[in-house]
Amino acid sequence: MTTSLKYLGLIAPCGMNCGLCIGHLREKGPCGGCFKIDDENKPNVCRSCKIVNCSFLAETESGFCYDCKKYPCTRLKNLDKRYRTNYGMSMIKNLANIKINGLYSFIKNEEKKWKCKVCGSGLCVHRDFCLKCKTKINKNAC
Repeated sequence: MTTSLKYLGLIAPCGMNCGLCIGHLREKGPCGGCFKIDDENKPNVCRSCKIVNCSFLAETESGFCYDCKKYPCTRLKNLDKRYRTNYGMSMIKNLANIKINGLYSFIKNEEKKWKCKVCGSGLCVHRDFCLKCKTKINKNAC
C-alpha cells in the first residue's frame, strides 16, 4: 500500500501532527505548521511555542524532543496531558512511535488513523466531528 505522506513536514518536534490541527485545516488562512516560521497565518501561541523555540531542541540530532537531554521536560508533559485529556492524542506516545518505527511509518499510521470512516476526509484533532461530512468521531477509536 502506498501513502501520500501528506503529513511530511508537518510533524512538530513535540510529536504533534500539525496536519491535524484546526489552524492548518481551516479554509481561510491555513497555518503551514510549526516549521513555517515566517507563516503569517500561524497563531501567536504557535509562534511563541516554548518547545519549538527550545535551545535544547537545537542540540538534538533528530530535531525531535525524544533526543533531548531533558526529555520529557515539564512543558512536553503538560502539553501531552492536555492533549490526552482534551483530544485523545499523546505527544509522548507519538514521539515513541517516531523513535521506534521511524517518521515515515508514523506518518503512514497517522493517515490511516485520522481518516473519516464515512467520507475519507482527514480529521481534525481539535474537533469531535469530521469537518467535511460532520460525522461524530470517537477519538478513542482513532
